[in-house]
Parts: sequence; structure tokens; C-alpha cells
Amino acid sequence: MFDVIVVGAGPCGLSAAIELQKEGLEPLIIEKGCLVNSIYHYPLSMTFFSSADNLEIGGIPFTTVNEKPTRYEALAYFRTVVRKHHLELHTYEKVVEIERLKEGFRVMTSRRDGRGIYEVKYVVLATGYYDNPNLMNIPGEDLPHVKHYFHDAHPYAGDRVVVIGGRNSAIDVALDLHHVGAHVTMVYRKNSFHDSVKAWVRPLIETAIEKERIHMHWGAEVREITPRAVVIEKDGELTEIPADAVFAMTGYRPNLSFVERLGGEIDHETGVPILSDAMETTVPGLFLAGVIATGHDATKVFIENGRYHGRSIARHIRDKQKLTCP
Repeated sequence: MFDVIVVGAGPCGLSAAIELQKEGLEPLIIEKGCLVNSIYHYPLSMTFFSSADNLEIGGIPFTTVNEKPTRYEALAYFRTVVRKHHLELHTYEKVVEIERLKEGFRVMTSRRDGRGIYEVKYVVLATGYYDNPNLMNIPGEDLPHVKHYFHDAHPYAGDRVVVIGGRNSAIDVALDLHHVGAHVTMVYRKNSFHDSVKAWVRPLIETAIEKERIHMHWGAEVREITPRAVVIEKDGELTEIPADAVFAMTGYRPNLSFVERLGGEIDHETGVPILSDAMETTVPGLFLAGVIATGHDATKVFIENGRYHGRSIARHIRDKQKLTCP
């Protein structure tokens, strides 16, 4: 009963499903967690970099009382989008395998009541990147007090916390921890913050570092994490920083395993899948939407531009199927 399966119920997956609907197709969205699972797992206090209008999908206005929308507002907004567009969505169902058929694909899933098997002509992968942190591959990275995700600062009040990284997520974590009374040290392998740091946040972190409310180690590489310390190397010397908790905010990367297993071509230097203008991989009928298309540099695609991928995909499928718009 479905023409297309969209894997991932993030904003770009939802947008793709809406655009497919507009072209007369029947999409099913399959999501291993909850609706907009990545946004749900963002820090409780997170504020988006984008303005609300740049997050809108499906023609549904996104209103907010703030200059920039919050995580809580985004969750409410995307629930509204699903409801208004009557999207067919299966949450807590994980795609475990995709097989190529003579015409289309067989998609196999694991779900609460067993497993699912679907046969469709097209598949859109919109799985984002948030499930796959960039690992440092150093001793101690797998210790229980080392986290690649941040939820809330409150449990760390009074603790000695090391934050690894120097982009927006690391800065937000460091400031949140400082505000609840944690003793924060940042470690960044570069000598200055990246240009992409939010303009309204940069003066806050720079002032905190200047006044030594947050301690900063520039140009330092993390070599090891022990149960009570982080070992860094700077200018050829090793230093131990006491740590009760460590947040390794080292970024994330897309999971391209389905593309690879289905025979899709990937530029192994950049990690970018080879795509047509319509976001189709070199596997006919397999499309990508959102940040999964970016390869190693996940800063090139956000909700702002990834939300338009679905339009290109839907129109391409429409032309392929010789469908007429309703």
C-alpha cells in the first residue's frame, strides 16, 4: 500500500514525506525512536541557531515568543506538522536491512511486536547523523563518566568537568555547566573558536574564559582519559586535568552503511555519496535527504536547506512515474 519508505522522522524526513504526498505518492515514515528523535535528545536548554521561519516545513507556520525557537517549541511544532498532514508514521521501529529487488526494495524492520517486511519502489534515507559521534579512539573514551551527548547540567553542580571541543555544542555545554556551579575546563585542538560559533554566544564564552570562570586549553590534543583525569598534550608536554565527568563534544557523522551495502558509490576522501541533482544515489530508486548527504563535513546541511531535498526527490519520482499533480 506504500510507494516510498522514508527512513527517519526528523525534519528532513518529514518534509520529504509531505512533498511525496503532494505528488500523489503514498509514503511511510519509519523511525527507530520517537518523532524527531534527535531533537528530543538535544540538551533541555537548547536554542536553535536558525530562526523559526527557517525551520518551517509543509507550509505550517512555526510561531515562537523567542527570537530563536527552543527545543520544547520545536517538538510541539513537528507534532503539529505530522497531525496536520496526516503522515503515516511508525515510531520505535528500526530498519535492519534493505535489499534490492528487480523493481524496488525489500525493507526489513525490527519492532515491538516482532518484525516488519515492506516492498516498495523507492527508499529515502533521512537518518541524519546524531546517532554516530566522532570517536577520538583514545584509551578511556569508553569509561562510564565520558559522554558524547549532553542532556542537562544540574547533575554536575560542583563537579570538575572537562568539555572537549570548541564549536557550538561544546560552548553551550560549557556555559550550561558553569551556570549551575560546575568547575569547567575546555580542551580544544585549535587555537581559536570556529567562525561558525553563534554570534550571541561568542562574547559570553570569551568573557568567561578571560575572567577564568571557565579554564581553556587551546591547541591541545586529548591523549587519554582515566577514571579521575583527562591527559592532554600541548607543545610536546603532557598535563593531567582532574575530571569527575567528561563531555566529548567532538561532532557526529552520518551512517552510510545502507548506501554501501546496496552498492552506492561514495567519495571516500570526503565521505560524500555520489548523488544526482534529485538526491538519488547511484543505486536507482535510493535517495538521501538531509545531513546524511554531507559526508565528513556535517556543517554544510541543516534543517534550513535539507528541508528542500524532499521537493527534488518527489518531483523526480513524479516525472519517473509520469504522475500528474492532484
